[in-house]
Amino acid sequence: MKLEVEKTIDSQYIQQHLANERTFLAWIRTAITVIGIGFLVTNFHYYRSENLSGAEHQLISAIGMLSILFGISTILVGTRSYLKKVHTINTQQFKSAKMSLIALAIGMVFIFSLILVVSYFLF
Repeated sequence: MKLEVEKTIDSQYIQQHLANERTFLAWIRTAITVIGIGFLVTNFHYYRSENLSGAEHQLISAIGMLSILFGISTILVGTRSYLKKVHTINTQQFKSAKMSLIALAIGMVFIFSLILVVSYFLF
């Protein structure tokens, strides 16, 4: 007795959907890394806090929190992009997400530049 498997619209474009899932997981890995860096900056700051002034303390705390918030927003943007691509793959109207990638790149450069500048001048 042979079982028939019902084909769904997703199964017609299985390779594209699998690639979309891998891309979503890359967004999540990136977000976890950025959030981890935010925690690292904040924890390192508290380890060295006896040598810092009030303004330096606030600046480093802000960089750590900004990094954590940026990581959370990366998760949200990645989820939105994933869900949008599922629809566009199935309707064969796929367009690349240029603005999401540009925003992510600019945000990463900004946060890592701040971390680099602060760590160079304060430590």
